[in-house]
Amino acid sequence: PHFPSCPAQGGELPPVTVRAVLFRSSLADLVAERVEVVSPLTAWKRVVEGLALLDLGVSPYSGDVFHETPLTIYLFHFVVDYAEITFMLADIITAVALYMAVKDYNKQVFRKQKYALEADRYPLDCLELIRSPKELHYIPLKVAMFYLLNPFTILSCVAKSTCGLNNSILALFILSTMKGNALLSAIFLSLATYQSIYPLTLCAPALLYLMQRQYIPVNFRRASFWWFFIQYSFMYLGSLLVIVCLSFFLLGSWDYLSSVYGFILSVPDLTPNIGLFWYFFAEMFEHFRLFFLCVFQINVFFYTIPLSIKLKEHPVFLIFMQLAIISIFKSYPTVGDIALYMAFLPVWSHLHRFLRNVFLVSCVLLACSALFPVLWHLWIYAGSANSNFYYAITLLFNVAQILLVSDYFYAFLRREHHITYGLYLKKKDGSEATLILK
Repeated sequence: PHFPSCPAQGGELPPVTVRAVLFRSSLADLVAERVEVVSPLTAWKRVVEGLALLDLGVSPYSGDVFHETPLTIYLFHFVVDYAEITFMLADIITAVALYMAVKDYNKQVFRKQKYALEADRYPLDCLELIRSPKELHYIPLKVAMFYLLNPFTILSCVAKSTCGLNNSILALFILSTMKGNALLSAIFLSLATYQSIYPLTLCAPALLYLMQRQYIPVNFRRASFWWFFIQYSFMYLGSLLVIVCLSFFLLGSWDYLSSVYGFILSVPDLTPNIGLFWYFFAEMFEHFRLFFLCVFQINVFFYTIPLSIKLKEHPVFLIFMQLAIISIFKSYPTVGDIALYMAFLPVWSHLHRFLRNVFLVSCVLLACSALFPVLWHLWIYAGSANSNFYYAITLLFNVAQILLVSDYFYAFLRREHHITYGLYLKKKDGSEATLILK
């Protein structure tokens, strides 16, 4: 099929205009203080503090204010006067990278589908599940617009949250993986891991996709599998080592390791956010803290192996699942993290007929988004509510995300089953069968 050659031919103008107007409005300062939009890791106010310390010749990690990575602070050391343009550019890079990646993915989907049709692999009654070129045509554009026009992305950009930079690195990782460039994929993945540890789980889908592209079977007994695994691991760990050593040479000390990664893993700052950690650890007895900290942190990494086994033929859907799991279970999530995986929803638009509760979940997500500032005001300013109210909405928001992702997972598996065995399943006696997914 023919795909549009560039994103929207000026389609970035409205999103950029919206951001430029909001940067100049009084809303910018208000949004920069919102706990849903910035975290102790990504807040611009903390970056400015870190820059002030750096200019005075003091290590930015000497206090308990700055927790971003050394490369981030040195980037802003040069572009601090153009910070607004930098964040807008980061969003545009993310959108363009996602556009190109999805365009590439759709071409592969269409090619695979064409070969399967020519080989008569699809049952006759499931031909209505086949995706048409017309349907695939606008999906890359929808993905780019879904990211650029998402209120979560706009708020994150206006607040100058460094989450936007992390998203652009992840989008470039996805693009280089889709293009089959193992070296660039490993470099961008190591940069993303360097920024926040959790993208480490994206190693699995990247490996699966690159092996699939090079026709290497995922078989532990094959030498080709282990050779590619060692090559990719070497590129990934080598890039990570170079970045970590570069940070040491820039700062002249290893202080940043405990201040950045120790901060992410040990969660000492319990400022409320849209995550699951803060309330739980505020109420926790110190005696049990380490145990539950390990349980909560393992949660992010725990699902990688079972999902990789189940989705080894579908690494792009696995990337979507992993991004969603990271943004739900990480220690300091913000709405910017959610915007990245939600940008992928148009890619799975063909699953809508199998989704069970997408309307309910959408309503819950919208209601929670509206209630966050309301309950925050009642708790902090009016004093007529307490932290339980705010955490209840946080909990509901995360449950809605989990339901959304698991619903898409169910719909994806169900469609794959129908494409293999037919849409209208029959028992041996000819009566209609019921499909139960376990």
